[in-house]
Amino acid sequence: MIRIGVDFGGTKIEAAALDAEGRFRARVRGPSPGSYDDSLSAVGELVAEAERQAGVAGASVGIGIPGSPNPTTGLIRNANSTHLNGRPLQADLERVMGRPVRLANDANCLALSEATDGAAAGANVVFAAILGTGCGAGVTVDGRLLAGHNGIAGEWGHTPLPWPSAQEWPGPTCWCGHQGCLELWISGTGLGRSWRAGADGQATVSAARAGDASAQAALGAYVDRLGRALAVVCNILDPDIIVLAGGVSNVDELYAPLPAAIAPHVFSDLFETPVAKALHGDSSGVRGAAWLWPPDQ
Repeated sequence: MIRIGVDFGGTKIEAAALDAEGRFRARVRGPSPGSYDDSLSAVGELVAEAERQAGVAGASVGIGIPGSPNPTTGLIRNANSTHLNGRPLQADLERVMGRPVRLANDANCLALSEATDGAAAGANVVFAAILGTGCGAGVTVDGRLLAGHNGIAGEWGHTPLPWPSAQEWPGPTCWCGHQGCLELWISGTGLGRSWRAGADGQATVSAARAGDASAQAALGAYVDRLGRALAVVCNILDPDIIVLAGGVSNVDELYAPLPAAIAPHVFSDLFETPVAKALHGDSSGVRGAAWLWPPDQ
């Protein structure tokens, strides 16, 4: 049984064909167009090419997108690929491809991928976070996505930094209109900004590794903020495992000090929740999109 997953990114679109064991049978990529109609065509063409390479036709199609569909209207909202917002993307893709399509937020696809056959395989409650240019998260319970009543479960990046210091309060203004959103503090962009104006997370980490004291301080502050942000998740969900993905997740220096940064803010006399790097890395999005269709469907 072949499933097609599509990862709709800001700069590229990837389609992949996975077999029942989760092995790639085809992977194709193309640039992400800047217009809605061109995006529909691009997805249709990539899916067709993935099917051609995998030797199948009419496979199930799951798509991970920035933002999410409104559960009542089906219109996309909160996508940083703004040409998708306000559009009935699922219905239009179903028309283009002539078959049912399943759609989910890209961070939800990450969580589903890692819960299915990744770092969180077999775990009951999984919280998976993307720490990249922005930040977001997804939640699975018993191997199934938790989308929420309003379809926004896991919109962690647009909650405020908890227990802010006087220097952190009220925080910079986010593109969403609120101040102090986690996206501004614990994304790779936020890591760079905490070191010096115009720097990105990778430059900050490189400088810290080279012995720059100010960059090392910025990285330490980042771990503290990430710990506080994850502690709130633990107090609400108490997940069996936390999985990190995105560019910042590749900073190995995070993992040793992070549990100690989380624990003081957890309302418990013990904290044993593991924090792991996503097993499938950048492939988690397209894999999770394919897994939107379970084996029995």
